[in-house]
Amino acid sequence: MFNSIVYIQRRTILRSKFQSGILLFLGNGESPMNYAHNPYHFRQDSNFLYYFGINDPDLAAIVDLDEDKDVLFGSELSIDDLVWMGRKEPLKDKCAKAGVTHLVAPDKLAEYLRQARLKGRMIHFLPPYRAENRIRLAGWLDLNVHQVADFASVDFIKAVVAQRAVKSVEEIVELDKAASISADIHLMVMKTTKPGMYEREIAAAIHAEALSSGGNLAYPVILTINGEILHNYYRGNILEEGKLVLNDSGVETAMGYASDLTRTFPVAKKFTAEQKDVYDIVLNAYHHSSNMLSPGVRYLDVHLESCKQLVLGLKDMGLMKGDVEAAVAAGAHTLFFQCGTGHMMGLDVHDMEDLGEQYVGYTDTLKKNTTQFGLKSLRMGKALEAGYVMTVEPGIYFNKELLDSYQVEAKFLDFINYKAVERFRDFGGIRVEDDFLVLEKGSRMLGKYLANTTAEIEQIRAGAY
Repeated sequence: MFNSIVYIQRRTILRSKFQSGILLFLGNGESPMNYAHNPYHFRQDSNFLYYFGINDPDLAAIVDLDEDKDVLFGSELSIDDLVWMGRKEPLKDKCAKAGVTHLVAPDKLAEYLRQARLKGRMIHFLPPYRAENRIRLAGWLDLNVHQVADFASVDFIKAVVAQRAVKSVEEIVELDKAASISADIHLMVMKTTKPGMYEREIAAAIHAEALSSGGNLAYPVILTINGEILHNYYRGNILEEGKLVLNDSGVETAMGYASDLTRTFPVAKKFTAEQKDVYDIVLNAYHHSSNMLSPGVRYLDVHLESCKQLVLGLKDMGLMKGDVEAAVAAGAHTLFFQCGTGHMMGLDVHDMEDLGEQYVGYTDTLKKNTTQFGLKSLRMGKALEAGYVMTVEPGIYFNKELLDSYQVEAKFLDFINYKAVERFRDFGGIRVEDDFLVLEKGSRMLGKYLANTTAEIEQIRAGAY
């Protein structure tokens, strides 16, 4: 946990955005895999972590604006807990570290909320993403369980987004740490991967290193020779020379802060000529995009510039044609680049995604395009501010299913040379990704430098395995 002053100040800032009522925070509980005592890896709710810092299951908390107090609802370990799990730091001591003086039994929360409602007090809550919390809220507040999210407090959402989006000095230290650990892991992967290995062997090594660092994975490892599938969690393929390996993996520190890095490298010692050509197009888009990061710049414009750079390179290779601006405006680039160029990152690898992309990545005047292929996957479009942490991750993906679909529909004939694209049907995909902190002027990459040019990667691969 950070110093108690950090959590007290965070709640003080949040409290200043409201006049009255109760701000309700629901922590996460254990979630069973196949029976109650065999749970998934526990991960605390990020909003709860941000304002209270306690990484224990089955907790809830309120910021009572009218009575000017913070209350945590939770139980100390029972004798059964001590027998099965061992002694841990008492919850009251963790409350002290969070700057909370009121610790109440969890079964008192329902009555606390009932009394508040009888007095006509507003209870602000954030949209629940777990079914058990949705059910609890429905019971406490007499809501239809299927409509609970519709009653989430927009003012609460906006206040949390505004506060969490700008990272503090303490958070940046954690984010730098996460990115540095991840860079070391990526380098290890490039040095040890060899033909004949299964994808799962490398994914297992990544997970082991993440655990060894004292944290865990920030998200499931994407380690694949089929990099054209954007979130490909299948890891059963054997690595063969001539293929590319796409490694999209990141560590989460013990404090919960994420990193999100991607590198693409050949199974062989060297890239083929075509692999190198496509890689250099992606790397050029990466540099153009990351160089644009600065306060006041809309991330939507960063994304569009990335798309234009990809189209320029694909034109040089003879895979696209026509006017670049018109091609991007029409969405012709989406045959090769279907997703967004990046997203916010912090306590969540897709920071605050549970609160709604329209609130996190867009504004009341800049609405998200939810219909156009490509743009509907752009999680962030609004102007950047100093303290934002962003990923930059352009890519080129040759997806067979998408290629067949576009050809059948005869889409973008003015912009795509389908005959030339056919020879890339089994190419795969390439992505390059790093994490950046927006500064008062410009930006800087988080963590340590990780090889990203074809020459640097080939030098690593030359001495590999």
